[in-house]
Order: sequence, then C-alpha cells, then structure tokens
Amino acid sequence: MPASYTAVDPTLGRVSYRDRKRWAWLLSVVYPLMPFAGMAAHAASGEPIALALPLVISYGLMPLLDAWIGEDENNPPEAVVPQLDADRYYRWLTWLTVPLHFVALIGCAWWVSTQALPWWAVLLMGYVAGTDSGLGINTGHELGHKANRLEQWLARLVLAVPGYGHFTVEHGRGHHRWVATPQDHASARMGESIYRFALRELPGGMRRAWQLERERLAASGQPAWSRRNTLLQSYAITALLQGGLLAAFGWVMLPFLAVHNVVAWWQLTSANYVEHYGLLRERLADGRYEAPAPRHSWNANHLVSNLALFHLQRHSDHHAHPSRRYQSLRHFQHLPQLPSGYFGMFPLAYVPWLWFRVMDPRLLALPHVQGDLQRVNIDPRRRAAIEARYGQPIGAATAPSAQETSALNQSGKGRDFCSGKSTHTSLAPPAA
Repeated sequence: MPASYTAVDPTLGRVSYRDRKRWAWLLSVVYPLMPFAGMAAHAASGEPIALALPLVISYGLMPLLDAWIGEDENNPPEAVVPQLDADRYYRWLTWLTVPLHFVALIGCAWWVSTQALPWWAVLLMGYVAGTDSGLGINTGHELGHKANRLEQWLARLVLAVPGYGHFTVEHGRGHHRWVATPQDHASARMGESIYRFALRELPGGMRRAWQLERERLAASGQPAWSRRNTLLQSYAITALLQGGLLAAFGWVMLPFLAVHNVVAWWQLTSANYVEHYGLLRERLADGRYEAPAPRHSWNANHLVSNLALFHLQRHSDHHAHPSRRYQSLRHFQHLPQLPSGYFGMFPLAYVPWLWFRVMDPRLLALPHVQGDLQRVNIDPRRRAAIEARYGQPIGAATAPSAQETSALNQSGKGRDFCSGKSTHTSLAPPAA
C-alpha cells in the first residue's frame, strides 16, 4: 500500500505528501469496541459501575487528550487528493468498522443477559451501547456520501444498528441542501438549547426523510411502501437485528434496547447541534440562499477526537465538498472553530447556560458576523432577549475570503445519499 503521494501542481510544481496519520486512523475502527473495556473492568472488579468506563474514556479522557495533544492543521496538497482518495486502505477501514458495530451491540446485549446486574446497570449498559451506536451513525455518514452501490448499502446496514435508517435520505438531500438556514431543522439556532433543538430535529428529520423518499419513488412510478424504499430497507434490518436480540436474550432487552436507541439518536442530535449553532447563510438579491461555504459549519481540528471520528470534525470542508473522503478533508484558517472536540463539546451543550456563555460570544466574534445579529440564525422565541442583550443588528455582510470563494464554486455539488448520483444544491427557500 502506498504511504506517500506525488503529483505535479500547476502553481507549485512537483509536490509530495505523506499521511502521518495513516495508521492512527485505526482508532476510528477500534473505538466501536470500547464497550468491551467496560465489560472487562466489570469482570475484573465485580462492580457494575465499572461498566461506565467507556463513558469516562469518551467524555473525560478524550477531551483531556485533545487539550494536551492539540490541533492538527496539516492539509494534503490538492494535487495529490485524487491519489489519496483512490487509496483503498482508507475505504477498507470504514468498511471494516460496519460489522464491528453489530459485534459491539450484540456483545453488550449478551453481557446484560448473562450477568446478574441491578436495574440501573442494565440502563447504564444501554447508555454505553447507545453512545457506541452513535458512532455507527458517523460511519454511515461517511459511507453514505460516496457514489458506489457497496458503500451506499454499507451505510444503510450500519445505520440499522440504532434504527436510524432515515438518515441515509434526510442528511444528503435535506440537511445538506438547507444547512445553516432557518428552514433546516438540523441546524441549531442561537439561543436554542439542545433540548428544544431535539424537539425540532428528531421528528423533523423523520418527516423530511419520508417526504423526500416518497417524492423520489413517485418520480419513478413506485409507491412509497415499496421494497425500493431505502428507509424501509434499513428499518427491516433493524427489526431483524433487535427482534433477534429480544428472542435470544429475553425481555431484559426491552429496556436495554429502548435506552440504546434513544441515546444513539441523541448522539446524532448532539453532533448536529454543535456543528452549525447560530450560523446563517445569507439571502442573495434574488431571494435565494448563498451556497454553503466553510464558514457555515463549526470546525474542530483536535487530533485525537478526529482520529476517532473519521475526521467528522473537519465539518467545514465536508459541507463545502460533501463527497470528499475523510482522509482528504482540509483545515481552513479564520473559520468558526470549536474550543474542544465533540467529546468535550457534547457535555458542554447539555448545560445550556454554560453553552450559551461559551459559544454566543464566540459566534458573534466571527469575522463574517462581527456582532451583526442579522448574520446569525436566531431562535425566534429568543430574538427579543438576544437583541436586548447584544444590541440591534448593525452592518452588512462581509464578502467571502479567497479560500471560501474557491470552495463556493463547488459547494453546491454533492451526492444523493440513495443513488450516489451527482446533485446540485438548490438554494431557493421552500414555499411557506
């Protein structure tokens, strides 16, 4: 397998690149096996609370490692990206991760059914398994943006573990189209707590996914209730998997799986909340929205958490270039930057007053916002209070930087999550 890449850049001439993180990407593969660390600790100590070890690692150790090791601002030269994307090693890692999510859930279910656990430990194990399956949604996110049939199916397969099959439709054809606009239920608004956001985001995603899939099938003369419905395909695998666990391990699976599913969904909600909080695409003169640019997502370059999440935290480049593979995602200067990786930001979001205290000033200080509330996606219920606190909107929108202009030229291009075909983002707001 090649470890270095060489190409000729029209401007820079001959360039070479070596991915120093090549083997470190294995962290994204093994991280779904984290629940087994808790089981081992429980077996060694006999204490049910030891099952919480994966949570301590994720939300305690990982933020500390992010702070200690710091950020990674290394970018692959654009000239070598085609070679980097074509290196199948990186694909094998995402493919290998898919069955490991099944292994992790089945292992957790087996442990719950074979150990004499108090009721709270059963729920704790469901929580641990749910956070792990939330990582499966991240794997499905990476795979679902790719244009080949195998990876499309692998995305549906891994999303079946937490019963989140509608994500394959909603994310690519819904969220990527309306990201950072008031019309997008998956883009959090300034002043909106994560709990209010969840009441919008969770049901909104299901409704929009069903509507989009119904429209797609109708265009080809197919009914919504069809074997070609990609939502139903993934949900059928969920029913087989979780029904099989219930049959194999008994009624204790009902509370375990209930907690598992809710927590896995909550993980995706947490990611959506921190990724676009308060960011707003501008309306153009013709009433349409500008194309999604890197400045419309919060970025995190923290090395350790990015290695555990297939570079999900380089979210700015992902939204500008949705089909770009994780190993090729880039860092940009002067973009919205989170103070920690997702493992640190999620617990912060769960304490709304603390989240607002940290993130609202950071949002208003962005170079393209500069305190102008007209450039912010604000929760309508909180607008009066926010304007009273921070003052009335002032100024006009700034022009995008040269880097962003380059990204804007291609940001409307993406991949249909279901078909893998090229798409162009429609920027017109939906009818009222």
